[in-house]
Amino acid sequence: MLELPKFKAAAVQAAPAFLNTPATVEKACGLIAEAASQGATLVAFPEVFISAYPYWNWIMSPVDGSPWFEKLVRSAIEVPGPEVQRLQQCARAHKINVVIGVNERASNSLATLYNTLLTIGADGKLLGRHRKLVPTWAEKLTWANGDASALKVHQTSIGPLGSLACGENTNTLARFALLAQGELVHVASFIGLPVTPADYDMAEAIRVRATAHSFEGKIFTIVSCSTVSEEIVELMSEAMPSARKLFDRKNCAFSGFIGPDGRVMGEPLIDAEGIVYADIDLSRCIQPRQNHDIIGHYNRFDIFDLKVNRRPLMPVRFDRGDGRDRDEVQFPIEPPTDEEGI
Repeated sequence: MLELPKFKAAAVQAAPAFLNTPATVEKACGLIAEAASQGATLVAFPEVFISAYPYWNWIMSPVDGSPWFEKLVRSAIEVPGPEVQRLQQCARAHKINVVIGVNERASNSLATLYNTLLTIGADGKLLGRHRKLVPTWAEKLTWANGDASALKVHQTSIGPLGSLACGENTNTLARFALLAQGELVHVASFIGLPVTPADYDMAEAIRVRATAHSFEGKIFTIVSCSTVSEEIVELMSEAMPSARKLFDRKNCAFSGFIGPDGRVMGEPLIDAEGIVYADIDLSRCIQPRQNHDIIGHYNRFDIFDLKVNRRPLMPVRFDRGDGRDRDEVQFPIEPPTDEEGI
């Protein structure tokens, strides 16, 4: 008898303590605890929530923005590392699955950064570290390209869970690669971005992308988007006085839930900070697939052939004779045993 999980999910829409990594980690732990207290067993956080999005790339020249890049490098974290361990402990203490975006500093490079999504199980294990495949537009001034080593669906207590960061949710092949691994729950993490072209509706763009993935794959999508705090606006305005007018635009953040029929579940959060919840029943993913199962009967695998290179991108490889690279991080990673302060 096929039994599929039912659970409550939480989507966080919030701003970090900008460029303040310890404070943002603690804010994340507080939000994890709050979501768990409401019965959620999955909580999704925005893109690079720890602890800043490089807004300066969009409003300053590369030269003017360079000091801000240094600040971001100094606030970035390594994976694994103490900040990740804190999140692992918190997830285990509250028995909740966590997907959260971080600025990751490469362990072998002083200033190579990645836009990274971490997936942590309800038992506190770090299940995966997915680095955004292609930074979008102005983001290329900050982040390096990721790889497909962690373009994976994780088996969790709430079902098969995958995630992509922001513009990756427009990448058809990346999305299909997750669906083909049996993804039933997808986390789409975004940032509130009011400094887009004048005719671009960021909130609507987020909704369209999430709807497309859910409808095509017949799965649930949890969308988590950051907000732009007054702290961020003030800092950017100090560096560039005209920035405040750019940041005044509304309708730049959308967080919520999309069902396997492609429709929004309940009321999403638009712009405001908070947590939104939804009850998820994965059995709803079955009936729509009788029409279109694009990873099964509604495809032509004799015609289409997608190949994904899962080998991690590394500057140098040291062969130790067992077929595995010496510096390759192996997942999952157990949480530390000391839970003092949780």
